[in-house]
Amino acid sequence: MTTTTAKKLTFEEFLEQYPDGLGIYELVNGEIVQVEPTRAHKNVARYLVKSFDREIERLGLDYIVDKDIVIKTVTNFLKEQGRNPDVSVVSASKWNSNVMAYGALTEPIQLAVEVVSTNWEDDYVDKLDEYQQFFVKRLWNIFKG
Repeated sequence: MTTTTAKKLTFEEFLEQYPDGLGIYELVNGEIVQVEPTRAHKNVARYLVKSFDREIERLGLDYIVDKDIVIKTVTNFLKEQGRNPDVSVVSASKWNSNVMAYGALTEPIQLAVEVVSTNWEDDYVDKLDEYQQFFVKRLWNIFKG
């Protein structure tokens, strides 16, 4: 019996093969996985983006808030992952240092927000570990009941 194993993608290969414009995807265990948030999930993320934007502008802070930033993370076993937090807050000067680059970041961001729903184990366990390995300064898990 012969077993064939598909080649696991690196983060760079994931970015090259990212099905842009066709939804939200993450790199999990070397495979491209589509992430399908519910409308309620999207509503919470949208509310947070608007709220953060208003506060950043009001306080004159050097941050950008977005829902579509892919970040490179690493598991405890040093496997490269590509995560797309529901809301990301990143330094505007870091973001704008290369405005022609794709939306992915390989440096730590200031805040990653995960709206917890049916994939609670991913958000509370896997992503928490990866974000800590990646030195994300803050992680919020928000439960939408």
